[in-house]
Amino acid sequence: MTAATAVGAALAVGCRPTNAPSNATSNPTSEPEGKMTMRTDSHGQQVSLLGYGMMRLPVEGGGSARENPNAPIDQEIVNEMVDYAISHGVNYFDTSPVYCRGESETVTGKALSRHPRTDYLIATKMSNFKTFTYDASVNMYHQSMRNLQVDYFDYYLLHNVGTPNGFKNRFVDNGMLDFLINERAEGRIRNLGFSFHGVQEEYDLLMQLHDKVHWDFVQIQMNYVDWHFAHEINPNNVNADYLYGELEQRNIPAIIMEPLLGGRLASLNPHTTELLKTQSPQSSLASWAFRYCGSKPLVLTSLSGMTYMEHLQDNIHTHSPLKPLTDAELSLLERVADEIAHYPSVPCTACQYCMPCPFGIDIPSVFAHYNKSINEGNVVSEGSVEQREFRRARKAYLQSYDKSVSRMRQADHCIACGECKLHCPQNIDIPQKMQIIEKYTNHLKDSLL
Repeated sequence: MTAATAVGAALAVGCRPTNAPSNATSNPTSEPEGKMTMRTDSHGQQVSLLGYGMMRLPVEGGGSARENPNAPIDQEIVNEMVDYAISHGVNYFDTSPVYCRGESETVTGKALSRHPRTDYLIATKMSNFKTFTYDASVNMYHQSMRNLQVDYFDYYLLHNVGTPNGFKNRFVDNGMLDFLINERAEGRIRNLGFSFHGVQEEYDLLMQLHDKVHWDFVQIQMNYVDWHFAHEINPNNVNADYLYGELEQRNIPAIIMEPLLGGRLASLNPHTTELLKTQSPQSSLASWAFRYCGSKPLVLTSLSGMTYMEHLQDNIHTHSPLKPLTDAELSLLERVADEIAHYPSVPCTACQYCMPCPFGIDIPSVFAHYNKSINEGNVVSEGSVEQREFRRARKAYLQSYDKSVSRMRQADHCIACGECKLHCPQNIDIPQKMQIIEKYTNHLKDSLL
């Protein structure tokens, strides 16, 4: 079933609030069985298999900086969670100059600088998306050092390369690649790599440069759905088995982003949840996704943007130590992936790069509500159930939409200007998806008449 078919046919209800912890074990506060699993990078440094992504930082009043972008980040809670992570073996912290309205690096620097420098590894990025002159890019680089209160970076990434000519414009023509290679030679960058979203041709180009640049690592989007289905879900994406395979050929360590596919693999529909819970009742859904990534020997660390202590504790349990998947468990995840890949959902990871919308639409929240409505499996077709049940479900869907996204920021206010498409690393045709959701919502409203 396509997304367009789903517009007029299906209705989903029962969405969990976006700020509710959903992936924790039944006893997340207990101490893990053992120590954090560590991997070794290209220079012999020990790296925790669980990495802390500093993009979904907690904000005052609850929720994350993604859900409530205008709320101040809660530095005290960030400090508490960073302390807990380090005390349980997590040493890899990933940030960027553009995360959390540009505040992530500063908040991360404050939290980490309270610990000995040898206790943590800093990863940040050259996020020169809009202004990529040499001077502006070099200033961004030095500002990151000041924000993070460090005099060297453990890992430095060319951020979000993969669009046609994007790498050339942002790093080659302006001399920034040569600058960063020199910074590595001088010791101010210990490991140089890139994060990839985009087309295969650009990835192949970057791989061809390995002999010249010597990438110390590469950050790719990988999970048990994207392994075979990334391209099927979104024709502009590359399957993770190809991305990983190219790294494997060159023995380049992989850092994993989106191991939970924007959180969708931590909250599945009842059928797929039952499949995994029957196999391992006490395991969280998220733990399956992390074990999938950690079972790949070339994976250095898997990043998780952890807003809640429950999530941090559960993820530490999963990785302390990580238990690789058995052949039977891998086969089960392949079955689950096949089902998930054919949901008519939007492949949005809530990265917020499309924001702010010039017309005020809360794009990630609109997609998040729509995806939850479909992926949690509470879907009924108008002609397949009692009319009374359909009316109840329809009303619940519309009410939850209004609670999740204020009416002035919903899909029907999109004028298809296309500004958002220029910044989406998933290459989603956002205006088209907004039209689909608007039609879907209007169909439900019309059926109330």
